[in-house]
Amino acid sequence: MSENKLVIDARGDACPIPVVKTLKALGALAGPGEVETIVDNKVAVENLTRMASSKGCASAAEQTAEKEWHVTTTASKAVAVAAGEPEAATCEVPAAKRNVTVQISAETMGTGDDLLGKKLMKAFIFSLTQLEELPQTILFYNGGAHLTCEGSDSLEDLKNLADAGVEILTCGTCTDFYGITDKLAVGEVTNMYVIAERLSGASVVVRP
Repeated sequence: MSENKLVIDARGDACPIPVVKTLKALGALAGPGEVETIVDNKVAVENLTRMASSKGCASAAEQTAEKEWHVTTTASKAVAVAAGEPEAATCEVPAAKRNVTVQISAETMGTGDDLLGKKLMKAFIFSLTQLEELPQTILFYNGGAHLTCEGSDSLEDLKNLADAGVEILTCGTCTDFYGITDKLAVGEVTNMYVIAERLSGASVVVRP
């Protein structure tokens, strides 16, 4: 542990106040040392880490409770902090993650030749597994209900998506109509209220 160390309690402080306090503390070190900043949100952790990098300092973050992180900024030499620089610090808030819902209503993709349409749908579902941003929910209804049941060529890909946290929901009225409820092999059976809720709450709806 550094002999020259300051501890800043910034819990309850809105960004950029934790960065402001840490910058002032770094300037007060006037040489090598550490500033340990205690915060209660990940946005502050990310902004403190970014600030440390911009100042040529090392940083390390440790989560010690559900809403408590200790961010240590280590300076190997005096850190130059210009007059007014702390007060000018800004806070970058990450963009909210999109709520993407995929809506699949048939075993085929597009209109025309059904054999081709089945190949396209299989390729589409596989492609979902390769996306950097996975959908939050995939809804299956009408003919699409067959894709989540035994015998579907897409089961492995859908199971991989489910394992990655994607919600797989199939219309129960549809599985009853086709007599395949007992053949459901991935995800859960749902109802029209939940389908409407997922669709109305989505920021992006994808319909292949």
